[in-house]
Amino acid sequence: MKRILVVGGGLIGIRHVAAIQAHPGCELAGLVDPDMSIAPDLTRYRDMSEVAGDVDGVIIATPTGLHAQHGIYAAERGWHMLIEKPVATDLAGARALGAAIANSGVGSLVGHHRRYHRPVQQLKKLISDGGIGTPVCANLIWAMRKPDTYFEGNWRTAGGSPVMINLVHDIDLLRFVIGEIATTTALRGSGLRGTARIESGAIALAFANGATGTISFADTSPSPWGFEAGTGENPNIGTTHQDMMWIMGTKGAISFPSMTLWQGEDWARPAVPMPLDILENDRAPLDAQLDHFIDVMDGATPLIDVADATRTLATALEIEAQLTPQLEGVANA
Repeated sequence: MKRILVVGGGLIGIRHVAAIQAHPGCELAGLVDPDMSIAPDLTRYRDMSEVAGDVDGVIIATPTGLHAQHGIYAAERGWHMLIEKPVATDLAGARALGAAIANSGVGSLVGHHRRYHRPVQQLKKLISDGGIGTPVCANLIWAMRKPDTYFEGNWRTAGGSPVMINLVHDIDLLRFVIGEIATTTALRGSGLRGTARIESGAIALAFANGATGTISFADTSPSPWGFEAGTGENPNIGTTHQDMMWIMGTKGAISFPSMTLWQGEDWARPAVPMPLDILENDRAPLDAQLDHFIDVMDGATPLIDVADATRTLATALEIEAQLTPQLEGVANA
């Protein structure tokens, strides 16, 4: 029975608390958050330094700017850790965290939980097994209309870029199923909310294996396209079951999440849909992630550790940096 501490009592932190409480292989060691009005019925701490009981692992669900600090402290305490994404706000913090983990010998896992979707794992295997031949190109869309209140009176007022909040997930998804991203070029869309915040844009990607890809994104446009909408994984986002990613290869193509597989090499004949026994999630991805975290505490190889997540972060930061000068130019015009 693993004793797991949760740090951060926001929306995702409380979901982690519920997952731990429902899991037969672990128990909640407590919740750390300076706001003691959150979940007062639980064992509560204002700060990690107050925790005195036995802890095997910690789930860090605090704001991104605190991830490295809290992860380094957890490593010093000898606690295995699951850190929400992005792993840190910058590469210096991510690398310092990675060094602390290496020095302490604890296990690390980062919450890019899309990797736990069984259809995502099936997609990765199908591509690696040559199901569409050699990957050539990919297109991905993430677009939704976030409510204005999402940005009011909190850290998102100045730093609520969808690149670091949302696209970091899509970047990791593309890395996971296609391969490492070698270069990026990003263009910013017009700002519609009257601030300098990044709201929309287009990104061109070159993968190390020779494939290319694009991402179109917006947090100002209601649409049926996005991972959360397509898969129905987030209870706070309406489900549409529409595809949001299309991957093309030398022998066929596949769209996700419907996992519609097309094959055909003769341009005189139309590509035809191929039968595919589509895997379904037998557990919610957050629950599957918790299963794996328990295994990581027992020595299993993590599906995505801090070092791996740092590569996703590096790509997201590169895209953010390419967009930021464009924003400053607009602000100074």
